[in-house]
Amino acid sequence: MIASQRLLERGAKVVVAVSGGRDSMVLLHALARLAPDQGWRLVVAHFNHRLRGRESNRDEGFVARAARKLGLTFETEGANVRAHARQSGVSVEMAARELRHQFLARIARQHGCDQVALAHHADDQVETFFLRLLRGSGGEGLRAMRPASPSPADAGVQLIRPLLEVPRAALAQYAKAHGVRFRRDASNAATDVARNWIRHRLLPALERRLQPALRRTIQRFAETTGAEAEFVRSVAEEWLVRKGAPDFETLPPAVQRQAVHLQLRRLGVPASFELIEQLRRAPQQAVMTAPGRRMWRDAAGHLHGGRLVRCEFDSNQVGVELRGRAGELTFENLAVSWRVVRGPRRRGSRHAPVGREDFDADKVGVAIVLRHWQPGDRFQPSGIDRPVKLQDLFVNAKVPRGERHARIVALTPAGEVFWVEGLRISERFKCGPRTRRVLAWKWKRTRRNPAVRRI
Repeated sequence: MIASQRLLERGAKVVVAVSGGRDSMVLLHALARLAPDQGWRLVVAHFNHRLRGRESNRDEGFVARAARKLGLTFETEGANVRAHARQSGVSVEMAARELRHQFLARIARQHGCDQVALAHHADDQVETFFLRLLRGSGGEGLRAMRPASPSPADAGVQLIRPLLEVPRAALAQYAKAHGVRFRRDASNAATDVARNWIRHRLLPALERRLQPALRRTIQRFAETTGAEAEFVRSVAEEWLVRKGAPDFETLPPAVQRQAVHLQLRRLGVPASFELIEQLRRAPQQAVMTAPGRRMWRDAAGHLHGGRLVRCEFDSNQVGVELRGRAGELTFENLAVSWRVVRGPRRRGSRHAPVGREDFDADKVGVAIVLRHWQPGDRFQPSGIDRPVKLQDLFVNAKVPRGERHARIVALTPAGEVFWVEGLRISERFKCGPRTRRVLAWKWKRTRRNPAVRRI
């Protein structure tokens, strides 16, 4: 595989990650045998997880002696993995992986190495597939490991897996044939560990009862699924940066999910399937992502986040007399200007620019009240035959709860709502053929406010 995948060039300098177990000792033995002819320079690196007490220290000493016997540079480091797991809120396995990769990348940089060789083999592929499947991973998570990939701790360091196509049984044969000594980890037999249970119980049962060629089938499936997921990801990435890209709602669901997932990752928000689906399916609907934090997707497919707005009714209001032919006023952060002109005007409000509406001035009257939405408010949008609760209109339009309380409404002297910020014009107060005077109404937010769109 080293030659077919061009994993190591002649004269390369590479860090070899060695735990002391059979797989990594076979990798070290094989690379050390080939190194003189290829001009490779090897650095042996061992990370002590300190999870097995004295046994962990004995593993470290064993690898150190093996490196010394081969005349190779040896580097080691240890850490309290359990403490790191508690502090980070992750599993011990994930904490160990994170610390190990940080160590390996650091050693590679110190020795001027661009590559770190790992002992993953063909059976690891299958076990990892089932672990991720049971955790609910999507296509990207189920993809097969690559012969070469960037280090998660340092993208400038490449991880290579020369044994990836070799089954565990072949490694055992190699170790026996070449007298490769290794340390046995008794915990590998404990079936209360998920990976071990898959290795010793699940896979043998599936091979025995359902599919003798299970390992080959899973590897093929993982490779296919990974390639398809990679394609979907590339389409989503292109959509996110391309101007004039197709509307989000027209994208296939797989691309929509990936577009949302990529944005969540860039924003540093954990991307669960449930969160992705909530954002994908409901534009303008705020979703809690953390205490006091919310996120929503706009109609174009882009994510926005911010602190949660307290959802309380605001009793502030201001009364205004529409005396004269024109005037202007400011209520909180909403600037309104108005002008009375002779009618009728036949332009419907559906075609009016955002921030501009026309009303029948005589129906509105000579005084108005501006205030926030209040419980029990009713409104009759154009095209609806009767007034309905504003609460219902907001819910149907998927206006986030915090945003509803920021909306401004305008009322007549009789207390009837004739305008709601962001909703289409009122049926009862719109201009018609008999309109004599038109109230030309313009409004604009004077500072940043949750997006308000016409519905």
